[in-house]
Amino acid sequence: MKKHSKGNGAVGEWRELAARKRLTIGIDLGDKVSRYFVIDEEGAEVLQDSVKTTPAALLETFGGMARCRVAIEVGSHSRWVNELLTDLGHEVLVADPRRVPLISRSDNKSDGVDAEMLARLARVDPKLLHPIRHRGREAQRDLTVIRARQALVEARTKLINCTRGLVKTTGVRIAKSSSQGFGRRAAEAMPELLRGALAEVLEVIERIQEGVSAYDEQIEQLGRKQYPETARLRQVNGVGALTALTFVLTVEDPQRFRKSRDVGCYFGLRPKRDQSGNSDPQLGITKAGDVYMRQLLVNCAHHILGPFGADCKLRRWGLALAQQTMEQDSQKIRAGQKVKKSNAKKRAITAVARKLAVLLHRLWVSGDTYEPLRGCGQRQAAVAA
Repeated sequence: MKKHSKGNGAVGEWRELAARKRLTIGIDLGDKVSRYFVIDEEGAEVLQDSVKTTPAALLETFGGMARCRVAIEVGSHSRWVNELLTDLGHEVLVADPRRVPLISRSDNKSDGVDAEMLARLARVDPKLLHPIRHRGREAQRDLTVIRARQALVEARTKLINCTRGLVKTTGVRIAKSSSQGFGRRAAEAMPELLRGALAEVLEVIERIQEGVSAYDEQIEQLGRKQYPETARLRQVNGVGALTALTFVLTVEDPQRFRKSRDVGCYFGLRPKRDQSGNSDPQLGITKAGDVYMRQLLVNCAHHILGPFGADCKLRRWGLALAQQTMEQDSQKIRAGQKVKKSNAKKRAITAVARKLAVLLHRLWVSGDTYEPLRGCGQRQAAVAA
């Protein structure tokens, strides 16, 4: 029973059919209009049509009918659509398109084709969609504070770089400084010729800096009052209020992971693999999951391995890994093997970021007090004996 009409008659027919058969619906969410594809238990097409991407339109189309399985892709609209359809009693699957190559790598992509593929995969086996789980409303609200701060920081960086570039054309260089002190340094070095032209830019940078500072204070208060578990994570040197709160809000439920080791994979810090026969090349990380959280973990790893990092087991392990990698590359070069440009430090930083994610999750779940050199003293004593 294929219906392509947008009239109420077609919708009424498949609503009646839903009461007798288990229907599966795939919806390709668009910014203004979404395409949906309906199939029955045998996989036969029932209907394909489009609907406006508004709460009222979706409620009119999918409300007041028997429970169906609905598959959508994660995106800017998926959160509220998921909530709306779930409240209507439907089983909703939010697919991760990055892990569904039949959709992401298709050479015949269209809204209708994607909707049909979502429906057919959901009917056969929901695991094929690698469904994700959205955060709760409160966690998403608090995470918006962090996202807003991130937007201001990026805007501030662009304006600072723009100012440096424009001043450099006059033969003057603004001395290195922190973002907080850039306004003062720029005012001191600014040539008289450009003061009037760049006055507004410097003023905007100062206003943005005030906004970033306000968000920093808000993040401190959120962590202290609403998310006290962040204090456990901040025991690790190099992990501040921003990283701890972002980690807690991104993960939201620590029990969602069976093992703490899975957290590194969740944030895309696990190496990709393409093994076949005797071939098992070393590849880069997957870069799956939340990009900003991964950046924060990498920044923390830079601090841990940097000159200001405190002595701890994680730092020692990372430095030893970097040294070991450099020695292995040197041996390959001496043996006449081709070796790519040495990236031992980068690989060590990535590995430390992955271990840091595991450590933070473990501290959160266990509630233990962090011991930076746990086990190191006993091991050294055993070696000395």
